[in-house]
Amino acid sequence: MRRRPVVPPAPLPQRHGVDPVRLRLPAEGGWATLRDHLVERLPVPSAVVDAMLAERAVFGADGPLEPDAPFTPGGYVWFHRELPDEVRVPFPLTVVHRDDRILVVDKPHFLAMTPRGRHVAETALARLRHELGLPQLSPAHRLDRLTAGLAMFVLRPELRGAYQSLFQERLVRKEYEALAPYRAGLVLPCTVRSRIVKERGELAAREVGGEPNSESRVELVERRGPVARYRLTPLTGRTHQLRLHMSSLGVPILADPLYPLVLPDPAPDDFSRPLQLLARRLDFTDPVTGVAQRFRSALDLSGWGLDGAGPG
Repeated sequence: MRRRPVVPPAPLPQRHGVDPVRLRLPAEGGWATLRDHLVERLPVPSAVVDAMLAERAVFGADGPLEPDAPFTPGGYVWFHRELPDEVRVPFPLTVVHRDDRILVVDKPHFLAMTPRGRHVAETALARLRHELGLPQLSPAHRLDRLTAGLAMFVLRPELRGAYQSLFQERLVRKEYEALAPYRAGLVLPCTVRSRIVKERGELAAREVGGEPNSESRVELVERRGPVARYRLTPLTGRTHQLRLHMSSLGVPILADPLYPLVLPDPAPDDFSRPLQLLARRLDFTDPVTGVAQRFRSALDLSGWGLDGAGPG
């Protein structure tokens, strides 16, 4: 079995809680200089690459590289990306629990978990690293940007695998709450199973024919006129699983812009209609201490006043 190459530690610190970009150079290629390779590889004008090198902002493992540095096959380089202009999500990240191993927070609606695409510094991971002084913090699992509630992070790199495995091996009981239309003919509780696919570059996931790869239990908790509160227990963790399953039952979650697709992507500073989905509970046995852990979100959904027919 081929051994993975040892990656040197980053020679640049984080900036606003965001790691520097790390590029591994190809093992083969006809570039005489690093500059030639970066001009061909990076999606920016050549003048930007020249400016980065002139400012000694591109680093190798031993420090900043000269503008005429040779191309080194199989080597690594680091640099900080230009941060996009981001509208700050005007809601707090509240610490629910912190010890020497894990951090559990209540993530607000609209805040992405980790840097990706147009959400970089304005993410839960970057905010927590920067505000709490925890540069080695890493996520234990995923939580959609539009979903609020409990999110867990790992403080120490050597423990990351143990806590991520809890979620990968479905050893965490996750419970969500959702507000959605009340449907008189819907028999609950019920279990929804389907095959979900999510193509790279597409916003929405889809249910297709074939062997199910997702499973959710749906229960009715209470009703207020045309709107009901539901308890959702995902037994698998596919992208947008709960949102798709609720839509397939004919009760799409209130203020969901994708399932069904009825709303355009809202403006970056429009925080007026949060998705009415909340990660309420996380229960698991700590893989390090063996102690049972139970966390409950202190957040509440605000959508009782929304139109029970869903977003529109």
